[in-house]
Amino acid sequence: MAQEHHEVIIIGAGVCGIYMLHRILGMGVDVTVLEAAEGPGGTWFRNRYPGARFDSESYTYGYSFNEEILQEWDWSEHFASQSETLSYLEFVVEKLDLRGHMQFGCKVDSARFDDEANTWTLVLSDGRELTTGILVTAIGMLSAATLPRIEGVEDYEGQAFHTYYWPHEPVDMAGKRVAVIGTGATGVQVISELADKVAELTVYQRRPNWCAPLHNGPIDEDTQAEIKASYDEIFERCAATPGGFLHGPDRRAFDEVSEEERLEFWEKIYNSRGFEVWLGNFRDVLVETGPNEVYSEFIANKIRERVHDPETAEKLIPKDHGFGTRRVPLETNYYEAYNRDNVHLVDVNETPIERITPGGIKTSDQEREFDIIVYATGFDAITGAFDRIEFVGVGGQKLADKWRDGPITYMGLQVAGYPNMLTLAGPQGASVSSNFPPAIEAGVNWATELIQFMRENHYSRIEATPEAEAGWTREIMDSYEGALLTQTKSWFTGYNSNVDGHDKLRYMIYLGGAPTYRERLASITEHGYEGFRLA
Repeated sequence: MAQEHHEVIIIGAGVCGIYMLHRILGMGVDVTVLEAAEGPGGTWFRNRYPGARFDSESYTYGYSFNEEILQEWDWSEHFASQSETLSYLEFVVEKLDLRGHMQFGCKVDSARFDDEANTWTLVLSDGRELTTGILVTAIGMLSAATLPRIEGVEDYEGQAFHTYYWPHEPVDMAGKRVAVIGTGATGVQVISELADKVAELTVYQRRPNWCAPLHNGPIDEDTQAEIKASYDEIFERCAATPGGFLHGPDRRAFDEVSEEERLEFWEKIYNSRGFEVWLGNFRDVLVETGPNEVYSEFIANKIRERVHDPETAEKLIPKDHGFGTRRVPLETNYYEAYNRDNVHLVDVNETPIERITPGGIKTSDQEREFDIIVYATGFDAITGAFDRIEFVGVGGQKLADKWRDGPITYMGLQVAGYPNMLTLAGPQGASVSSNFPPAIEAGVNWATELIQFMRENHYSRIEATPEAEAGWTREIMDSYEGALLTQTKSWFTGYNSNVDGHDKLRYMIYLGGAPTYRERLASITEHGYEGFRLA
């Protein structure tokens, strides 16, 4: 079988891959996208579980690069649901005439670099082989789902699915006994949505999260017009904040205001939309232990006010980390769900899960029977999608081996020893720790300018130098010193009890803020792609 060749191959047709394809096509380059799913959308194609929606404001999550799209698309809610977000991405794909350049149902098993030809050979699960001069990974941060390590998962005879693989056809929940294992961001959304729709809902919780109200709502016609007239200001605001959101830190320190003013301010941000409650706080609340403890107690009291049973409330309040030191799930009536007679909380620290049985779940104290089990057990985040493809670089080195103790990159965009591979939305780049679409737009813009530079100057190879990679890795590690979030076990810091070897700190994310990251990219370009070896 003849090999199919393209100048550029992009793996992934999600938010990042869609924009990268558009930019590459605009340069007149021969390009194709390989997508494992049956349609575009990435995480928004896969995650169809009840309650799925994003917690970035809709009008900041959309692409900023096309004025026609901005003006033609109407968001119905401040925080759009999965179905609306998928419809938006499909609209963009059709508007930009991209679908014809995408190949669906194409799972990449391996990618191997030919050191003499400066090309990558990709092997798909169907046996096909493709070659390319430039390989671009747009495989997502949260696209490698993990099931819990519980004996008997295969024995269960009812309906069971991980939230990432929720069936595309409707699942009848009415009158059903449902279990949800996990109370991370996904679990919180599922629990909130299902509480009043099922006969019995039993939640199995290992580590509670600090959650805060989303305060979602419809966008009326006047607000829609105002948003469309203000897109320049909206994106300028996002570009100026460390996280790429509308919400940036209050530059006052915690102790610069009186207790009365502080509480009034905290009430205001608690009742504001979106991540204001997390990212709009006093500048030192997320970086200093004392202020963080006081704010955490403020949020804990909110939980106590919302959950009627004091014992249940205390179980829902984290004791092992402060507010905002893990990703904060935003919710709608999550805590109120536990006030319902049909919702039950099982603390697996008190009564551990022993096994999944054919009929349900057995803990140390009893066995409960269920019609449906939902695994909201998260992902092998950021590097997991890379580990599920065998990337082989110069000298036969496997990327999974190089990253065994954690990712090592240059700017999160390239890895020494893996020429001509651009790891968009990969570890240690800005997109991991900030509002995703604005961050990937910056990364894609830089990558396409690099490819254009290579074409104009007849370069066929680009590779990060080991020295530049080591320097960036040191910078990442130094930025973790003293940061509260690095003292907490979460996917931000590489911990995952469901994955071998992920039981220690791994340097996954860039903490310097999106504006600084963009400045670094611009400086690298201005200095002739400093830190890269072009040939």
